[in-house]
Amino acid sequence: MNYLPLFLALRDKPCLLVGGGEIARRKLELLLRAGARVEIVAPRLAAETLALAQSHGLSVQQRPFEDDDVKGRFLVIAATDDPAVNARVFQVGSEAFTLVNSVDQPDISNAIFPALIDRSPVLIAVSTGGRSPTLARLVRSWIEARLPARLGALADFIGDRRGAVKQALGSIPARQRLWQRAITGSIAEKVYLGDTCGADAEFQALLEGESTAAPAPGLVALIGAGPGDPELLTLKALRLLQEADVVLYDNLVNRQILDYARRDADMVYVGKRRKFHGIRQEGINALLVEHARSGRNVVRLKGGDPFVFGRGGEEIESLADEGLDCIVVPGITAGLGAASYAGIPLTHRQASQSVRFVTGHRQDHLVNLDWPELARPDQTLVIYMGLPGLADILRELIAHGLPADTAAAVVEKATLPDQQVIIGTIADLADKVRNAGVTGPTTAIIGNVVAHRRPPAPPATIPPTPTA
Repeated sequence: MNYLPLFLALRDKPCLLVGGGEIARRKLELLLRAGARVEIVAPRLAAETLALAQSHGLSVQQRPFEDDDVKGRFLVIAATDDPAVNARVFQVGSEAFTLVNSVDQPDISNAIFPALIDRSPVLIAVSTGGRSPTLARLVRSWIEARLPARLGALADFIGDRRGAVKQALGSIPARQRLWQRAITGSIAEKVYLGDTCGADAEFQALLEGESTAAPAPGLVALIGAGPGDPELLTLKALRLLQEADVVLYDNLVNRQILDYARRDADMVYVGKRRKFHGIRQEGINALLVEHARSGRNVVRLKGGDPFVFGRGGEEIESLADEGLDCIVVPGITAGLGAASYAGIPLTHRQASQSVRFVTGHRQDHLVNLDWPELARPDQTLVIYMGLPGLADILRELIAHGLPADTAAAVVEKATLPDQQVIIGTIADLADKVRNAGVTGPTTAIIGNVVAHRRPPAPPATIPPTPTA
């Protein structure tokens, strides 16, 4: 380790900035955000740098650097385009045991600026020791994408209550359990949403429960895992998945998405397959209640979106009846994912002004839909779970007036590497699907928008990074 990462308290500390160009201005902005008392020395200042200095009433010396400028400084930044001047600043500063940062010159720096993630009071610094600032910025973006925008508000919320917790709970393990629950549960979610009053009320209940050894209920999150591609998972879904104690997942969830969960989280399969009904919905509801009642954070992971043919409404009702908190994180539903990855626009000014999402699931060997309504022209039909009854569906659409030459497509394993798209008309699509050996899962898209298909280029993907 060539550098020891530290955070410096610069408020009201005397700092020197040598240079007046664009790079100097960017460093000046950081110093001002930290509350430093800055003096600038440079023969010339760019208009924006000078305006920034004047707006903050800073001392500006428009002349070349002199050795005595370093005296009494806490931090010196050399930000000129003259390597000789920067080297001299570093030499003088080092002899005076002063911290010196020479911008983009780590060999003549004893302090470096990291790539910074600012969720004040939460600060995260990323550094490559000056070897690659571009890589540091990229790593910063990876981390920043995982952090809630209001993480700083949560830190303030916690800080304001540390004293009360320490007074109420004498045991360090008890305090750790409480903070773990507060940070990874519904209290934090309320803070992120700006509901400080609701968060405080729940926090007080949690504190009282911890002091009486009565476990508080856990948070339940219904999360849409999307149609398959792990990179379509939302950032909020990813964060909650990584905080879950138990994950209940169904058959349409890509197993790669499960790799994002904590290694010690319990994984419970509650899916249903054709000819295998698995756990009934009532049993899934009971499991959600049971785990939440025991104080565990629960994620119910569903393919697509929880509220689009996902029975999320039934699950949230059962939780509400038990007085349990539940949040819903939407996912990209299969119809949208299939259309996008197949290059089929669901609406088009020349072909369709509306979209209908229907399920083609058969009951008692029949598909019972509003055929006259679905056979209307100038709309797009997106049919979920329609593979077993596809021939019947297409036959009924023709029988109710939809032209037999209407374009149609079936997308199998949408958004996955082995996705298959079969194109035809409603007259011949069922035969084409059968000849292609399609087994599912599938999404059917019916309408003249299919004729406007433009297959997209394969996206560049980054392999998922499982949690440790």
